[in-house]
Amino acid sequence: MQAIYITLSVIIVVASVLLTLIVLVQNSKGGGLAANFAAGNTTFGVRQTADFLEKTTWVLAAVVLVLCVVATFFTPKPSSGSASSIENQIQQAVPAEGEPEFPANTVAVPAEEGAAEAPAETPAE
Repeated sequence: MQAIYITLSVIIVVASVLLTLIVLVQNSKGGGLAANFAAGNTTFGVRQTADFLEKTTWVLAAVVLVLCVVATFFTPKPSSGSASSIENQIQQAVPAEGEPEFPANTVAVPAEEGAAEAPAETPAE
């Protein structure tokens, strides 16, 4: 399971780097990599380059999105039987000096039934 997660993570990183490079190559005003090809009637001309970069951007974005969702199903689960080292340190911590230690088995003392209650105030007429 963990090997699949690591493989997916590496593919996501590679696809993200490629996506970043493709986006940086493009220019929103029609320049970018497509501006370097001045000949209009070549087989891989200006318009085809812009179309290719745009389609590649969409495909890589979809790949990153899908792989991120799939990777969530393969995330390593923590073992439920063992506590983390931080939890162990918290449980074994000695209370600071001056901090009261409460016994583990404290029982609440019920109030006495015969205790006098304060008389209720009556509204003035």
